[in-house]
Amino acid sequence: MKRNLALKTATALAAAFGCIWMVAGPAPAGETPSEDACRTTDNSMPTGNCGKFQQVFAEDFNGDTVPVGSFSDCDHNVDTADAYCGGLSGEYRTNWWAYPTGWYDTAHPNNHSNGNDRKMGGEYRADKTVSVSPSGYDGSGTMKVDMYRPSTGDDNYVGTVVPRKCMDRAYGKYTERFKVTRMDPGFKAAHLFFEGKHEMDFPEAGGNFNDDTISAFTHPSEENADTGASWTTPHTTSIEWTPGKVKYFLDGKLVKTASREISSVPMDWALQNESALSGAYAKPGAHATIETTWATCYKYNP
Repeated sequence: MKRNLALKTATALAAAFGCIWMVAGPAPAGETPSEDACRTTDNSMPTGNCGKFQQVFAEDFNGDTVPVGSFSDCDHNVDTADAYCGGLSGEYRTNWWAYPTGWYDTAHPNNHSNGNDRKMGGEYRADKTVSVSPSGYDGSGTMKVDMYRPSTGDDNYVGTVVPRKCMDRAYGKYTERFKVTRMDPGFKAAHLFFEGKHEMDFPEAGGNFNDDTISAFTHPSEENADTGASWTTPHTTSIEWTPGKVKYFLDGKLVKTASREISSVPMDWALQNESALSGAYAKPGAHATIETTWATCYKYNP
């Protein structure tokens, strides 16, 4: 079913083939202009167009409060650009969707969409995990996805958020700044595009936050990169997707260019946060929190 396609990642397959490429760590953003299309020189959210990329969405979360529980009733027009969460209002209802309650993550035995054999996974519960606070880790507004395993029950509660204006697009530029502010074992992230056999993931923890640094994965070509960068340090990632090519940037530095078997089919930018695919399982009461300082996307306009 189409809803399960959005949940798939091929991380385990990539790891099995040993296709992770190591690259030198990036210079701190702000010291020199970035190598990406925006050529920014600090960590602020870019505004306006960047060369052939026309900005269509930008959110820095500053001054906003969206309490836990607001990202509810998200099963409207699922997995389409018309999707929305009935529990949201105003601009957040206009701009955001989340995987609805009742969908299971890649690790869950009810899914196992990438062929893994994990015995415990998570249910997508944006209503219990996603919020927006005006005082995030850097003192500005952030969107928080606080995944956790409840004290009772076998499923983790996990969360995937999707910027609606970045859905159903072929090509473009997709940039976010984030930090993992709590990292108990048992969780990971794979912010991705997926359709059929094609997938682009960046940032991704291949198996779990605790063992894996920030990586980029491209399927089926396996043109991958392990940046060596820590999840617990703030970073800016950017994907520039153009016909026949995908470029991955970390803190303004190009870390990989993929140019084989690149999809031309419209896909959704899903900020997917889920249960670990390797290593320790989450213990009751365990939490992993990823905070997004800002996110922006652009359409390709050559």
